[in-house]
Amino acid sequence: MLKEKITSTLYDRLDGKDIFWITLRNGTTTVRVTNIGCSITSIHTPDRDGVVKNIVAGFTTPTEYIRNPWYFGCIVGRYVNRIGGALFYLDRQAVRLSTNDGNNHLHGGFEGLSRKIWSLKETLDNGVILEYTSPDGEEGYPGNLQVQMKYTLHEDNRLELGYTAVTDKRTPVNLSNHSYFNLSGFDIPSIRDHMGMINAKGYTEKYAQNLPTGNILPLEGTPLDLLKPARFGDRIDRLAFDRGFDHNYVLDGNQPAAEVYDPLSGRVLRVITDRPGIQLYTANWWDGSLHGAHDQFYQQHGAFALETQAFPDSPNRPEFPNTILTPGEIYRTNTIFEFDIK
Repeated sequence: MLKEKITSTLYDRLDGKDIFWITLRNGTTTVRVTNIGCSITSIHTPDRDGVVKNIVAGFTTPTEYIRNPWYFGCIVGRYVNRIGGALFYLDRQAVRLSTNDGNNHLHGGFEGLSRKIWSLKETLDNGVILEYTSPDGEEGYPGNLQVQMKYTLHEDNRLELGYTAVTDKRTPVNLSNHSYFNLSGFDIPSIRDHMGMINAKGYTEKYAQNLPTGNILPLEGTPLDLLKPARFGDRIDRLAFDRGFDHNYVLDGNQPAAEVYDPLSGRVLRVITDRPGIQLYTANWWDGSLHGAHDQFYQQHGAFALETQAFPDSPNRPEFPNTILTPGEIYRTNTIFEFDIK
């Protein structure tokens, strides 16, 4: 008989705030979340033989997510990806952000949403809502930004990620989840044999600092083209400059936006989203120095991330989709991770 679908356990207190482990179950899949960084800490799913494994990189305890250099499982923001020069102009005023990536601003800064202790607002029949209010000026961003994150685990093995935010000043908002997947459950410490597909015909061209040039280039004929499923390892070896995939795909609107299949286990991940872009990153800079929940040191190309997003550096690129949230508007977007077996 299925245990209670949603449980929350008080794990610790940190800086006077309660730290929770929250578990979502549907009989097939189990998802665990902590309110530090609103992070997904584990996703246990079966393979074609019914063997259940955790398919996301993470840590063994919630408090380790305060120090999370590779952004395991967390909600990234206020702005996922990079803002060039940590500077943009809004209503003719210069806005200077923290510089945590050379001269640039990355993933919300030094202490972005991924490092915050979120409030456990509500537990639902099949999900949970967490909340954080980013104060005016945090990491340089204007406005008090109230963010809510809703995780819902459906009976058909879809994990729905619902993002909402409101602000009292005009400010850029671009939120994403930064889970790293290895569909073998890290039995194989590399995702080179995974087969990947992304429904995109173009990508945002970038230069050396991983910032977009403003051009959208065709994927056809390049190692980045995943419109038809391809083995990650065959393409990684042709992307020497980046050491693998680290690119923003311009989605064409067809669903799923992405699908990855592990031939060894039979596990499938599909990503369904209303966002215009998705960043595929294949853990190119993992170096074996970080020990995680799988009782192993995570190696280069040990996992992949599919970050649904608006385009990088959009506040400096008027030709890109708008990312400025205005008072009275609601930032609202949904992404679904769907788990299946072949």
